[in-house]
Amino acid sequence: MGAKTLKFGSIALALAIAPWGMPAFAQDSTENFIVIIGGTKVGHLDVVRTGDTVKIDYDYKNNGRGPTMKEELKLDPKGMPVAWKITGNSTFGNAINESFTMQRGTARWTDSTGSGSAKPKGQAIYVAQEGSPWAAGLYARALLADDDRSIPALPGGALSLAELEKVQVTGTGGAMTVTAYALSGNDLDPGYFLLDDKGALFAAISPRAVFVRRGFEGEDIKLRDLAVKYSTERFVKMQAKAAHSYKAPVRITNVRVFDPVSMTLTEPKSVVVRGRRIAAVLPANSPATPGEISIDGEGGTLVPGLYEMHGHIGQEDAMLNVLAGITSVRDMGNEIDVLDGLVERIESGVLAGPRITKSGFIEGKSPFSSNNGILVNSQQEAIDAARFYAARDFQAIKIYNSMNPEWIPALVKEAKALGLHVMGHVPAFTNADAMIAAGYDEMTHINQVMLGWVLEPGEDTRTLLRLTALKRLPGLDLNSGRVNATIRAMVENKVTIDPTFAIHESLLLSRNGMINPGMTDYVDHMPVGVQRSAKQAWAKIDDAADDKAYRGAFDQVAAAIRKMHEAGIFLIPGTDMGGSFTYHRELELYQKAGMTPAQILRRATYDMAQYLKQDQSLGSIEKGKLADFFLIQGDPTKDLKAIKAIRMVAKDGVFYYPSEVYPEFGIKPFATRPKVKLPK
Repeated sequence: MGAKTLKFGSIALALAIAPWGMPAFAQDSTENFIVIIGGTKVGHLDVVRTGDTVKIDYDYKNNGRGPTMKEELKLDPKGMPVAWKITGNSTFGNAINESFTMQRGTARWTDSTGSGSAKPKGQAIYVAQEGSPWAAGLYARALLADDDRSIPALPGGALSLAELEKVQVTGTGGAMTVTAYALSGNDLDPGYFLLDDKGALFAAISPRAVFVRRGFEGEDIKLRDLAVKYSTERFVKMQAKAAHSYKAPVRITNVRVFDPVSMTLTEPKSVVVRGRRIAAVLPANSPATPGEISIDGEGGTLVPGLYEMHGHIGQEDAMLNVLAGITSVRDMGNEIDVLDGLVERIESGVLAGPRITKSGFIEGKSPFSSNNGILVNSQQEAIDAARFYAARDFQAIKIYNSMNPEWIPALVKEAKALGLHVMGHVPAFTNADAMIAAGYDEMTHINQVMLGWVLEPGEDTRTLLRLTALKRLPGLDLNSGRVNATIRAMVENKVTIDPTFAIHESLLLSRNGMINPGMTDYVDHMPVGVQRSAKQAWAKIDDAADDKAYRGAFDQVAAAIRKMHEAGIFLIPGTDMGGSFTYHRELELYQKAGMTPAQILRRATYDMAQYLKQDQSLGSIEKGKLADFFLIQGDPTKDLKAIKAIRMVAKDGVFYYPSEVYPEFGIKPFATRPKVKLPK
């Protein structure tokens, strides 16, 4: 499904007061930008200024979806917005109708969360919930004019700007020098962008995507590399501060251990770690030895490290996953060089991050392609892609939407001959039954299976139809012959499913102005930008009928997952939403499938280690295994929500205390650090 959308940080906002004593914009001008994802041009942003009016046309499409937006701003004589209107549709189709005005000292705004107003006593910046990257030039001028480059924000928080470096770029207009900046304060991570020598926006950048001035598209790779560099520098500093690599044995005392085999908690124990591995699991009253470090578990529970089985991991996800107790991630498709660089930095200890199992992404070329992994034009190219991945230590291939269904049997045959696990979406113009017959080992996303029960022949799932057609699910009889035939085929062929339960909850149940049900337990701890996003619908809900249909669709999704589980189909927990807090919700939702908290914890730990053939070193807390586990205070076999308040995480024998690190992301900690006693 792919939940991540193109994001450049907090780059769309309006100034809530003026003037700033800055030079006015040039009158009557045009600016043109190109959106590039994975090296492919996928959209544009065109800006036309006439007098005090700026009109913006912003559109990109990747993987058959993306925002389509219009913006209109009215600027005061200093070039600052006094009115801003944003309309259109978001990536998954939600209607955008946002506005901001500044009149006689009062700022008023309306976004998907509702309406608000404020009378700033001093400088303040309104952060637009939806808006194009072009606004970076506006807020950059405001922040650069401020003495400490930090200004309070509306609806809340504050924004700060840091200059990074001068960069030389070359395009059709020749060579020029631009300046890179980082904007922080609204979201979990900074947004990175570059301004020219006149203070106008040149580019907004991320490791995967670039929004750049037309004529400079050839700088795409250089700009993406810069984004990787800036992100890496940030997380290297965080790792140096947060990672505790103790040079002596570490004894965690007074803890009970979750045993995933018996699905119970042990009696109180002491767990000793030396280096990367668990040296011993001992009775609680075992005496310490000289020179040890002691961590008091205070009667809490140690849980083996969790497996997020549907990630598209980047540096921004890596540390947050570890802090959430996720010490292993199966990556389901990425730029190969980006992923390999990340793996290298994690394994060397430069960055915090989970251990990564790599899956090779294979997609057919079409106007709707996801620009990720390897795109192919023929059956032979698909086979060659599988060979490429097998030669580079990938464990699986993932097949995607635009693949020609006729190529799948030969591709699957070659992949299995190479020892690769085969999984994926159901390509357009076929169904899950055909993919099971072709030899899939695993289906990804429950909607990919269920669409085959409600679509008409010839309907194209390379578009948002693969999401919007779920409105048809309430009329589906889950006991029909068609449904039972698919489930029977999955059972007979031992086909597993990675249903991505939580992403369907967000798609089908999120509503404008209401907190996404999957975020209620943690949203108050998040930065303002995340809190606003939590009250934003994904899908387009036009009326009460749509609302009812989508709610009914989620009920059907939950019932189908339960039916599969009861039939003996193996459920694999993954989010496709970055893991971390969303993964905790993914596990929680498995209770709707009829699994107990203890069964769910076993599935997320020991079962996944076995599934990936890693159980000799991972999946449980035993002598000789790698030291991957986390400490909580409650009993997760009785209340699964206990895993949301993590006090300590060990990954590869390196210890992290989330309460020390979360403030770096603007997150209010969920639990306190345990007492650590160092040897004299």
